[in-house]
Amino acid sequence: MASLATALGLRASELGVPVSNWAPGLLSWQFFFAYGLLSSRTLKQWYGIDHNASPREDLAKYGDAAVRSGKITQKQLAMLRRNESAHANSVENYTLFVAAMGFATFAGVETHLINRAGLLYVTARVAYGLVYIFIDHDVWSQIRGITWWTGNLSCLWLLYRAGAKLNAAL
Repeated sequence: MASLATALGLRASELGVPVSNWAPGLLSWQFFFAYGLLSSRTLKQWYGIDHNASPREDLAKYGDAAVRSGKITQKQLAMLRRNESAHANSVENYTLFVAAMGFATFAGVETHLINRAGLLYVTARVAYGLVYIFIDHDVWSQIRGITWWTGNLSCLWLLYRAGAKLNAAL
């Protein structure tokens, strides 16, 4: 098994030791993160405002009433709304990641480049989620845009590399 440095192309591989493609693992992690960990259901259950009959409408229907009743504060409601937005954006953005990783693998982009771009994407998306949910200051929340672009540019770069590989023979 190759080391982390080898898998990312930072050190040469030992002769005969292949570098594993991390795409399946990174895709699985990102699916779990986007669809599971970032889901607002857990926090809504924690605060006692989760309604299984129509959970997508919890904050719209019950958020202000929960603040008025003292179940949660206005600041907590704002955080829950940001959590829902971070979750929705991560789910929407997952398709770009799947396309980039799949296309790059199919096209034969070097494994260490796929691993590097995939790890950058996953790291940027975790940072994006944390910044989106927990930072409510206008200036500091600009970090969210930086992490969003970092993740997307890693995918666009992989798509570019895949296109270059496929068109090299033409």
